[in-house]
Amino acid sequence: MNLELLTERTEALHKDLASLYQTASVLPWISPELLPQALQELVSSARMAQLAMEELRLQNEELIQTQNLLEAEREKYQNLFDLAPDSYLVTNAEGVIQQANEAAAKLLNISKQFLLGKAIINFVPLQERQHFRTQLNQLSYSDTTQELVVCLQQRHGESWNAALTVKVIRNQQGKPKSLYWLVRKIIEQEQTKPITIQSESDITQGRPVHKYSKGEDICLDSQVIWCVHQGVVKLSTFGETGEEVLIGLAKTGMVFGSSMTGLDVYQATALCDVEVVSFDQAEIAASLTLNHSLLQKINQRLQQTECLLANCGKLHVQERLHSLLQLLQQEIGEPVPQGTRLSVRLTHEDIASACCTTRVTITRLMGRLEKLGLISFDGKNHIILKNTLAI
Repeated sequence: MNLELLTERTEALHKDLASLYQTASVLPWISPELLPQALQELVSSARMAQLAMEELRLQNEELIQTQNLLEAEREKYQNLFDLAPDSYLVTNAEGVIQQANEAAAKLLNISKQFLLGKAIINFVPLQERQHFRTQLNQLSYSDTTQELVVCLQQRHGESWNAALTVKVIRNQQGKPKSLYWLVRKIIEQEQTKPITIQSESDITQGRPVHKYSKGEDICLDSQVIWCVHQGVVKLSTFGETGEEVLIGLAKTGMVFGSSMTGLDVYQATALCDVEVVSFDQAEIAASLTLNHSLLQKINQRLQQTECLLANCGKLHVQERLHSLLQLLQQEIGEPVPQGTRLSVRLTHEDIASACCTTRVTITRLMGRLEKLGLISFDGKNHIILKNTLAI
């Protein structure tokens, strides 16, 4: 039964009970003192059910609105990935392709839908596969970006040397979860040159650092992409009724900017003392190094946005809150003796907007988690998550 039908039936029940109550009240042979108590309670219960349905309807509308906003944000980042000029792949730890952009499909001479689910080793010539498998196994032991030079072979096409830049992504337990691959075809004059990708500190080195205090809005320019050098930035928009909607948290190393979203209203606010550096769009377009480095950071934002979007689809508020706290633990958590402390203070209003519910509901649920000993607060009201929350 959908929400609209349930609302209609609840309202009809309320009207029928109210009519019955009114009729029984005016019958001359029934005194008000003799009116059945059960009838009064039924009318009262129906009224409460009607109010509850109205609140549920409003929450459902807020949920749909937030899902639409997050979906628009997710599509923006997905398009940035798909249409990037360089070839990018995302595989699991075993090298099975999970995502590929258009440039990668063209480079390997296979349509994107047939590329997904195939092992990257299938594009390595037979005589090279044992060596490549050894290199693939060794990747799981490294936390730094690795550079590989491998012979690749197109489907039904030629073989050529490729420069592979690989980054290992780990889960909360530290085990490899996925691999990010940048694939470049080496032309003859490049084969004698070492291929290096600058680290995050390299690309920000020598750039002016812009400082913002806690609570300050960061100035956004359509021609500028910001990279967080230190701190955490809250990214938000506003709903039709004026309420703020949390759509992301940009931590150290992440990027944001008005050119990276399709939302009409987009705001960036420092959640603590923040340092950011800027990159001009024209500069990025002219630099392969910046393209490579910044796209990896955009992937981080895309993953976070998809987690927030998936969380909004959970049926129960308790589940949405629990999943959000686990995401925050991963994104902005820092270990302390009591568990994991969120490095910035989020208000109940911030958490409520990310969970598609009301501040009152979040306050009640957070109080319950505190009583159960699953969360606590430090002297600055930062949330501390106990390790048992992740179970």
